[in-house]
Amino acid sequence: MSADAIGKTIGTVSDTIRYWSDTYEIPFSTSFSITGGEPFLKGDLASILKKVAGAGFAVSVLTNGTLIDRDKARMLADTPVRGVQVSLEGPEPVHESIRGKKSFSSALKGVRYLTDAGVQVTLNVTLSQLNVDYFTDMIALAGSLSVPYLGFSRLVPFGRGLNLLSGMLTRERIKEVYEEIFSLETPGLEIVTGDPLASQLRHAPPDDREDAFPSGGCAAGVSGMTLLPDGTITPCRRLRIPVGNILKDPLRQVWAASDVLNALRNKGLYKGKCRTCARWSNCRGCRAIAYAWSLSQGRGDLLEEDPQCFIV
Repeated sequence: MSADAIGKTIGTVSDTIRYWSDTYEIPFSTSFSITGGEPFLKGDLASILKKVAGAGFAVSVLTNGTLIDRDKARMLADTPVRGVQVSLEGPEPVHESIRGKKSFSSALKGVRYLTDAGVQVTLNVTLSQLNVDYFTDMIALAGSLSVPYLGFSRLVPFGRGLNLLSGMLTRERIKEVYEEIFSLETPGLEIVTGDPLASQLRHAPPDDREDAFPSGGCAAGVSGMTLLPDGTITPCRRLRIPVGNILKDPLRQVWAASDVLNALRNKGLYKGKCRTCARWSNCRGCRAIAYAWSLSQGRGDLLEEDPQCFIV
């Protein structure tokens, strides 16, 4: 999108949320997460961030950290952004086996520039068989870098991640790892995650009604959406199923009338354990992982059960 189209898009989203808020008297906590690819490859990133923040949205940036220098860190601090997530997959040999030579030292340099500028940093690890045994090492690394948050997510076998399909953790191993992570004592460091499965270990209340309405868990079709560089709207950045285009289609209409989005909100359409699970409203598994796994098996059904679900 051109700079002008991006500005109009931000206005469209802002106007839509204001309409919903005024019409339904619902308070919204609104935010944009700017990612890629790598957002720092875009020359006008600073202008985009300022437009988003100027429209009243909280702004976060997701990056590999390798292109952040002192000036970019100061720009982020001045915008200001709510925080920056930097992907680190483990100690140096592990990280570079996944993300390439010299990427580790460059990412750490970027993190230090950010912390020096007063920008809140979250390190994020994408868990797979390649790095799952090194999570405690990441706690030590986060401490040495003085970052307040260490996050984790699961591998989505889509795009480049499809090459790591065999590295997906079993449901038994996922549960074991999550229980170990949540048992760790990390003074001065908060361990965070957006994984709906992980939240079930933190005693999310069950809701076994047939007409249960999604109120937490996976954001796809419920509390967020993704805008791709050409304006295409998808349920999330890892669930690349087009539901409209922000440059052509009214956003309110897409959100209310999309068959894909409405299917994501309908418990009766889900498959396997998800359809009968008492925790559906607060979980629904990760739809991106469910869809990517289904595609790898030759089906391509976004409503299949999460293949790593460990809930009995």
